[in-house]
Amino acid sequence: MEESLQIRRFELIPSAEEFASRIEPKNVPAVFSGCVEDWKAFSKWNVTNGGLDYLQELAGSSLVEAMLSRSAPVFYGDIRSHERVALPFSTFIGYCKDLLKNGDDGQDSFSQLRKQESVELVTQNGDSINVEEHPHQIYLAQVPIVNSENEEKVLLECLRDDIETPTFLEGKVLASVNLWMNNARTRSSTHYDPHHNLLCIISGCKQVVLWPPSACPYLYPLPLYGEASNHSAIPLENPNFDLYPRAKSIDEYSQKVTLQAGDALFIPEGWFHQVDSGDLTIAVNFWWRSDMMSHMLEHMDAYYLRRILKRLTDKEMDRMFCTPSTTVDQKVNDAGAQSSNRNAGCSGQDLDLSHQTVSAKGNLEQGFSLHELEPDALRSLHELVSLVHDRVNWSQPVGNISMDQPVSGEEHEVKDIINTDLFNLDEDPIAKIVWGLESHAFRSVFLALAHNFPRTLEAFLLHALSPLGVEVLTRKFEQMDQMISPEDRSQFYQKFYSVFDNQFAAMDALLNGKESFACQAFNNVLVQYLGVNNLDLLKPSAE
Repeated sequence: MEESLQIRRFELIPSAEEFASRIEPKNVPAVFSGCVEDWKAFSKWNVTNGGLDYLQELAGSSLVEAMLSRSAPVFYGDIRSHERVALPFSTFIGYCKDLLKNGDDGQDSFSQLRKQESVELVTQNGDSINVEEHPHQIYLAQVPIVNSENEEKVLLECLRDDIETPTFLEGKVLASVNLWMNNARTRSSTHYDPHHNLLCIISGCKQVVLWPPSACPYLYPLPLYGEASNHSAIPLENPNFDLYPRAKSIDEYSQKVTLQAGDALFIPEGWFHQVDSGDLTIAVNFWWRSDMMSHMLEHMDAYYLRRILKRLTDKEMDRMFCTPSTTVDQKVNDAGAQSSNRNAGCSGQDLDLSHQTVSAKGNLEQGFSLHELEPDALRSLHELVSLVHDRVNWSQPVGNISMDQPVSGEEHEVKDIINTDLFNLDEDPIAKIVWGLESHAFRSVFLALAHNFPRTLEAFLLHALSPLGVEVLTRKFEQMDQMISPEDRSQFYQKFYSVFDNQFAAMDALLNGKESFACQAFNNVLVQYLGVNNLDLLKPSAE
C-alpha cells in the first residue's frame, strides 16, 4: 500500500479548518479516537448500562425499515440479495434484549418466550415472514435520523438530540445522518459510497477493511448501469478465483482498522469498504457531498468523463506491457519527447541511455550489411524473419537464414494471411522480440530488414503484426527518435518506408493496429472500472 494512502489515526480531534485543509482534500481514511465520547448517545445508548431500555422508551413506537437477509450473517447490499421489511423499533429492541440476556442461545430462548405473540412481517415483495424464528437475519441498516434530500424518509428523528455533529464537520451541508444497529454479528458486502462518510461507533465495535478507488479492477464492481453499481461482485465467503482471478490481489491493496465505542472513521467518497460488526453494535454515520463533486459543473461532465477514460486507457495500455513507465522512460520524456504515449518498461529492460547520438549516414548510403550487426541483433533479425515467414503463407518456400551466410533479395509474394489478435507480450513472439531490442539494436535490425529483406519488412508490417506488435513498434520508434539526431531520424524513416509500394497503406496499418490495441485497453477499462463487458452496448443507435 502506498504510504500516501495509509490510514492515519488522530488522538486529538481536528478543528474544522484543519480537517478541511489537511485531511478531507487528501481523500484518505482517518480514525478519530474518542470522537463521540461527549455525545449524550454515548452514555445513554450503552447497551450494557440500560441503553436498550432508554431507546425503547424514546423511539420504540417508531416504525423502521430493516434489511432482511437469508444469507445472514452476511448482508449483501445488492437489491437482489436482500429484502426490506417494516417493523416496530420496539420489536427489534426486543431481539437485542434477548441476545443480551441469553447470549448465543438468545434466538432460541426468544422464540420460546414469545411464540404466543409471534409477529409476521411483510416484505416489499408481499411475502409473509415470521422473523422471530430467525431474528439474526434482521439488520437496521441506514435508518434515517436526518435526510435533507427526502424528509419523508426520516424515521428516527427523535434520536437527533442525542447526537452531536462533530466540530470539524461544521459548515458541511449534511445529506443524511443514519442509524446502524445489529443484534447479532453481521458482515456487510464490499461497496463504496457516493458521499464522504463519517462512521461513529456509539456502542460495540466494528472492523472495517478499506480499498482505495484505484483498487477497483481487483474488486469487480457490478455494472455501472445496474441498481447496485457501487457494490463488488465478489462474494465475502468462498470467492471463486477462477471466476474472479484479479481478486487474488485484493489483500495487497487493503487496509484494516478496528473501531471501538467512541471512535469515528472518515471514509472518503469512492473508497471501497467492508464492515464486520460485533454483537449489539450501534453506530451513526454522517454523509455529506465532497467539495470536488459540489464544484463539478454539469455542463463539463462529458469532458471530465472523456479525460478520465482516456487517462485510464493510457494507464491500461502501459499495464498491458507488464510494468508501468520506468524512471528512465520518464527522464527521456522530460528531455523533450512530444509523444502522447508514455514509454513503458517490461521484464526489467529499461531504456538504454548508453547509446548517444549515432550517425547512420554511412550505413544508409552504402547499404546495411548483415555482417555489421552485433550477434544478438543478428539473432533477433533471424528470428523475426523466420516468424514473419511462418505467420504468412508464401507462394514459394523460403530458405532458412544462416547466422553466418546472409541472404539478400526476395521474390516471394504473400498469398494468404494468418490473422493474430494478441494482447500479451508473452504470447506474441514478434512483439516480444521487438520490445527486447534496445534503441541502437532496434535501429540496426530494421535498417538491415529494409535493405536486405524488403518484402519481409512489408509483410511484417502489413500482415504479421498484431495490435500489440504495432504498439510495440511505434513505442520503439519513439524511444529511438530520442536517441538519434533529426537528420538520422529522417534518413531512417525514408529507408524504412521506401520498401512499401503504397506508403499510405503502411501508415494505415500502423494507425489501425494502434487503435485496435487502444480499443482493447479501453474495453479492459470498461470491464475493470465500470463492470461493462460488451462493447456492443456502446454502439450508437440508428436514431
